[in-house]
Amino acid sequence: LSVAVADGQIRIARSAETPHVRACHGLLRSLVANSVEGVTKGFTRELEISGVGFKAEVKGKAVVFALGYSHPVNFAIPDGIAIAVDAKAGRMTITGADKRKVGQTAAEIRSLRVPDPYKAKGIKYANEVIRRKVGKAGK
Repeated sequence: LSVAVADGQIRIARSAETPHVRACHGLLRSLVANSVEGVTKGFTRELEISGVGFKAEVKGKAVVFALGYSHPVNFAIPDGIAIAVDAKAGRMTITGADKRKVGQTAAEIRSLRVPDPYKAKGIKYANEVIRRKVGKAGK
């Protein structure tokens, strides 16, 4: 693959038409496009915290969560990532220039308390739909 920058455009040319080279061409094109979009607009991921007593607050370079455990959960904010918490609405916004890092940070925060299918308590993506299950039936 060859990469050329001219007239404000980035051109990526294939050296061959083998499946591996074609796959690498698409990957490199996507990585460059995401880098350009990240620098110009940035990427955002929104999370919702739902549950009685569940909350989060930013303290310095860490986010402190109260997620129903016996202890507060500290999550260190990675470099290049900004996290804003709206405590009233229970929403958290993760922003950054690197699409992979924003998505990975959101996934790690969500894994601290994955929403359960019975009460839908936990941390979920803003556009995620939790499929609810019926609880245990009484006698």
